[in-house]
Amino acid sequence: MSLKTFRRDFITKPLFGWARKALPAMSGTERDALEAGDVWWDADLFSGNPDFTKLFTTPPAKLTSEEQVFLDGPVSHLCALLDDWKINWQDGDLSPEAWAYIKEQGFFGMIIPKEHGGLGFSAFAHSEVVRKISSRSLVGAVTVMVPNSLGPGELLMHYGTEAQRKHWLPRLAKGEEIPCFGLTSPEAGSDAAAMVDEGIVCRDTFEGKEVLGIRLNWHKRYITLGPVATVLGLAFKLRDPDRFLGEDEEIGITVALVPTDLPGIDIGRRHLPSMQMFQNGPNWGKDVFIPLDYVIGGQAQVGNGWKMLMGALAAGRGISLPSLSAAGAAFSARTTGAYARVRRQFNIPIGKFEGVQKLLGRMAATAYQLDAARALTCAGLDEGHSPAVISAIMKAHATDRMRESVVDAMDIHAGKAVIDGPSNYLGSLYRAIPVGITVEGANILTRNLIIFGQGSIRCHPWLLQEMLALQDTDDAKALDEFDTAFWGHVGHSLATLGRAWLRSWTGGHLAPDAPQTGALAGHAKQLSRYAAAFAFVSDMAFLTLGGDLKRKEMLSARFGDILSELYLLSAVLKRWQDEGKHEADLPLVEYCMAAGLHTIEQRFEAIFANLPNRVVAYASKFIVAPLGSYRRGPSDDLSIACAELILAPSSTRDRLTANLYLGKDDDGVAVVERAFALAIEADPLMRKLKDADVDGVDAAEAAEAKGIFTPDDAALYRRMEQAVAAAIAVDDFEAEAFTRGV
Repeated sequence: MSLKTFRRDFITKPLFGWARKALPAMSGTERDALEAGDVWWDADLFSGNPDFTKLFTTPPAKLTSEEQVFLDGPVSHLCALLDDWKINWQDGDLSPEAWAYIKEQGFFGMIIPKEHGGLGFSAFAHSEVVRKISSRSLVGAVTVMVPNSLGPGELLMHYGTEAQRKHWLPRLAKGEEIPCFGLTSPEAGSDAAAMVDEGIVCRDTFEGKEVLGIRLNWHKRYITLGPVATVLGLAFKLRDPDRFLGEDEEIGITVALVPTDLPGIDIGRRHLPSMQMFQNGPNWGKDVFIPLDYVIGGQAQVGNGWKMLMGALAAGRGISLPSLSAAGAAFSARTTGAYARVRRQFNIPIGKFEGVQKLLGRMAATAYQLDAARALTCAGLDEGHSPAVISAIMKAHATDRMRESVVDAMDIHAGKAVIDGPSNYLGSLYRAIPVGITVEGANILTRNLIIFGQGSIRCHPWLLQEMLALQDTDDAKALDEFDTAFWGHVGHSLATLGRAWLRSWTGGHLAPDAPQTGALAGHAKQLSRYAAAFAFVSDMAFLTLGGDLKRKEMLSARFGDILSELYLLSAVLKRWQDEGKHEADLPLVEYCMAAGLHTIEQRFEAIFANLPNRVVAYASKFIVAPLGSYRRGPSDDLSIACAELILAPSSTRDRLTANLYLGKDDDGVAVVERAFALAIEADPLMRKLKDADVDGVDAAEAAEAKGIFTPDDAALYRRMEQAVAAAIAVDDFEAEAFTRGV
């Protein structure tokens, strides 16, 4: 008897039997979710031994010349057509001119290949377009991004029949058809598998012919573009009681394309999502009959809807909402830095107060980090990856961090951002925050269940293989597969234990070098150290909790936060390298690292305090955190250094806020930008006034009379005063403007 056979029959087999009983059964929807997409840099991090050479040699995300021309031309022109104050408070919709331009220029077909009439843009170009529009109008951005995210276009490209692609994709690309996607039901939000929307396979007459088809009944809500859609991508549970398609009655979740003008469809009513007037609403279908070939992919794809949705979502949510969030963070940083520079209290800019600088520093670093992670994720997508776990990280953490940045911006702007009106450039963004937090997988669900719950299985080198082996009904084959996976897991755990112990006890100094980072090689070592600690402690949690770990949501969330920080910090190092290792940007990198490593240590401390097996908790802490939590986050000096980067013109400020739309004419953003430029230009004059102890409403005239100012100086100073007054002004209205008819 060979050693392997002895091991399998006398050691593995009893463990196999025990594990089969202990492991909760995996439903079909759970398996589809786990198998959706693929893994990429997240798997490296989860291995505990990430290869930073692999990361740093990944080609950076870049625009082609054609994509840059589109961004500079049609995107900028569309931004000029958008005005959220008019859209949200007066018109209730995009202007007819904006709708026409969106269709004419192919904004709905960015992801559709050129052979089908689309723009055929890269993931990064798609992201850049959404980001720029988001810096002007949330309503415009949502309108453009939805057809290019989870919806009929993407599903048709991946799963549609050739006939379906030829018919629908050119129409979608040209805006001749407006798509929406109906997934969420009143009974099924995050748990989409619980939907009660139903289709019954039957025969009926369609366009004068008797055909095999599906009779549909549904109620959907929160459907973006639903009120104006001409074609609805519909998810429903399909049943075949008469066995037209085979032996099974319960076929499962299916996705079909349903023209919205069919009899029985009620569509057109609108929701009002956080006072954002993008088209969103409920729809219903009662006894709606469609031919079977309206199923996306035809009969071959009936029952595969959940797998299709999970595959599409794996990539889609890594682009749209993270792009919007990155725009929100960068926009908040730029406008708040400018406002804090021109707004003066106690005769100095409010941006010079340390309490304000603390928030400004955090905003600047957040903008840097979110755009770094956005670009890295797009680079992976453009290489052909569909990283489900990374997309979940990006969706949850980008929207959460945007929320923090926008709230910081509101605090600093104070009354300027509280008083609504055409000149308030933050109010609409602030009100829209809950939309990003709750859609495409609510952040509570994503953080507590998906990032680590899905990531621990997908990214672990052996765990998924073990689980699939335990689910296999062929006992002999299952035992062999489990034997291989289990002992591979044991070897991995021992190697991870050694790495975690060695790297933790040496403060990361014995972690592998990452020479590509140059001055930041030490940071890569720290990420390798904490990745090893994460992999080891995760294995200890699997060992002691087994299937119960997925029910320990607070533990799962903390593990997910660690994995997320490792990814976001990797992106920061990658960005610094890709952009040319600018020394001026180092404060932003250092801030991100200090904040992120502090968060990682805090999450480890909470995990050790709450692991049910106290022996494992103490042992794990002894191995990976012998000194406990000692990082304190960004220093005061670092916060000030980051704040100063957005309080004055610089190449760093320009990189941080590149490709934002900065307003036109006399809208709020253009006004504060003009005041900022004049305040910088007039700064030497203000110092002269201070030194001469000249102030008051006629300071320029007094300074000119005393020979402190030349006539040109006085003219510049007056222009600056007028511009600042316009920048800090708020809107007011006649009382009659608030009178509502009964």
